[in-house]
Amino acid sequence: MRRIVVIIALTLFLKPVFPVIEYIVNYDYIAKVLCVNKDKPMMHCNGKCHLMKQLAKEAENEKPIVPNKKGSVQETEMVFCLYGPTFELPKIYFNSIPKINTYYADFYDYAATLSVFHPPAV
Repeated sequence: MRRIVVIIALTLFLKPVFPVIEYIVNYDYIAKVLCVNKDKPMMHCNGKCHLMKQLAKEAENEKPIVPNKKGSVQETEMVFCLYGPTFELPKIYFNSIPKINTYYADFYDYAATLSVFHPPAV
């Protein structure tokens, strides 16, 4: 079931990229047969004109239909799942008191000297 949902989600997300994939796969056929500018090789179009037409058509299909401004009614679709995934959070107990280290020893010593070290004169 998850695989089907993942495949459908990937298809929806990658739908705008399908013309580009088709262009890459069928590059030679599009450049030689479907290219509008195949009579003008100095333009180096190589079928990009066909790709742009396909991308424009795909973008046109993606646009939502705009309802009339007068009396427009907005419809919203809602999906309810009766049985969904369940999970339980692990129980965390905070009753334990951290052990305090009573064997702390301060072995740090600081010896302050007031004289300044001078190297020997030669």
